[in-house]
Amino acid sequence: MLLPFFLKNSRFCSLSGHLTLNFQVCKQAGRPVKKAHSVSCPISCHRTTDFVHFRATPRAPLLSFCSNGRTACFQISPKTTLPLRPGPVLGQCGQPFHTSAPVRALPAPLIWLLLKPLQKIAAIILGRSIRKWWVALPANRRQLLREWVRQRRWHLAAGAGVAMVIVALLLLTHLDESPVTGRTRLLVFSRENYMELAALTSEAYMEEFAELLVPVTDPRHQVVERVVQHLAQRNKDIPEVSEVTWSVHVVQSPNVNAFVLPNGKVFIFTGMLDAVADVHQLTIVLGHEMAHALLGHSAEQASLSHVVDLLSLILLTAIWAVCPRDSLALLGQWVQGKLSQLMFSRPFSRKLEAEADQVGLQLAAKACADVRAGPVFWQQMEVRDQLTGEPTFPEWLSTHPSHRNRFAQLDRLIPQALELRESCVCPALPPTDPRVVFSKSVHVLLENAKHQEREGPEGASKPRLPHSPVSLPTGLSAALLTQTALLPYPNVDQEIKSPVPSVASALVVTASVPASAEGEGPHPVVQSIS
Repeated sequence: MLLPFFLKNSRFCSLSGHLTLNFQVCKQAGRPVKKAHSVSCPISCHRTTDFVHFRATPRAPLLSFCSNGRTACFQISPKTTLPLRPGPVLGQCGQPFHTSAPVRALPAPLIWLLLKPLQKIAAIILGRSIRKWWVALPANRRQLLREWVRQRRWHLAAGAGVAMVIVALLLLTHLDESPVTGRTRLLVFSRENYMELAALTSEAYMEEFAELLVPVTDPRHQVVERVVQHLAQRNKDIPEVSEVTWSVHVVQSPNVNAFVLPNGKVFIFTGMLDAVADVHQLTIVLGHEMAHALLGHSAEQASLSHVVDLLSLILLTAIWAVCPRDSLALLGQWVQGKLSQLMFSRPFSRKLEAEADQVGLQLAAKACADVRAGPVFWQQMEVRDQLTGEPTFPEWLSTHPSHRNRFAQLDRLIPQALELRESCVCPALPPTDPRVVFSKSVHVLLENAKHQEREGPEGASKPRLPHSPVSLPTGLSAALLTQTALLPYPNVDQEIKSPVPSVASALVVTASVPASAEGEGPHPVVQSIS
């Protein structure tokens, strides 16, 4: 810390060190300097014509004093180092001045979020003012302005080109390399800024979900806790994983959702626990969410949104300046906002989701999960939405890829994930492929549904999806806990490539599937993951 104090006759002295207690300097010839326990590092005194500097030096005597009758300086280097505490410090001959505690500034992303609506309001006011000013001008003044712009069109074009070059240079200075994937990306906000914002966000979520959090003794919380810690342990070779303290919070809610904040706070809803069929699917889902955090997708998405919003302000100002009426300007502003979402925000969000799917599958593979369960999960979600009548929208209108496209992408990545899993010295997978089992189960369901439709409405019943929350309402979390209990988690000091038993040594999931032959009634479909 640099602490300045002033001596008589405007002589300036700067002291580099950690001040803890009061000290006193009296500028009188022949009077010794009274010392209190204060600085923590050696300080050297350098005299110049107008001021004196105290600087830390590697080798300096314990105490030195220099004075020429006009200025005085000293150095103290006690053995102990104490932290800086704010308080009064005595200057020359007992005149006090005070140090103050450091003030913590708001995170930059939070400041941007607060200023974002104000920027749009300023652009609207500016554009509307330009329009009114132009309408109020006489016709001859308008003609003169048009002639002035036409005569200086090349100068204006050159100025616009210089501005574009400056903006491009600013963007180039904020390029960064994404961890794991090595992709070049734009980061206006640093990871440290978003860590500060994540701390504030996690506090807000904890207050919001305070009455809905599942106790740590609940089997569902224990399931998620074990899976998250296992993922973090098996991927500790990634700095973004090992440097974060991962904590789990299970929220009692039917929403099929989960998210992870950049500071390692994992929030998962019980609806998601009901949607997964086994611990392998849960590992892949949590790996996807942890991938968002370690890749810094929130900071990357906010950076792109920040740049797009700043550039959109120019267009917004032009819309309000050109449109003759406020109603048309509001319509143009709405169209501009929708086009910005469809052309930039949503495609970029889908890109980040696809990258998180890829990296999350790698994290799950290193955790020795059955990565073949990843595509099955998204097949389940697609059929589940069809059975429950959930409305479906085109992918280009959504911030996430469609279930079918996510299934196709993960299915293409399975061979690479299996190679990675094998390189991590994981146990061999069972020969039964979950993808084949699920496809056959769905085929049986569809055939049986058609058969019941031919029999008439009295024999028709809504088919149930294997491994859906309808068929597994209560016992899934206990089954997952049994599976994860079979997994001995390695110590923190254990090597990454040490052998780890399979995530589930035996898993049998039974779903009630009506038979398709001679109306024999329902029979169980058994999926073995061992």
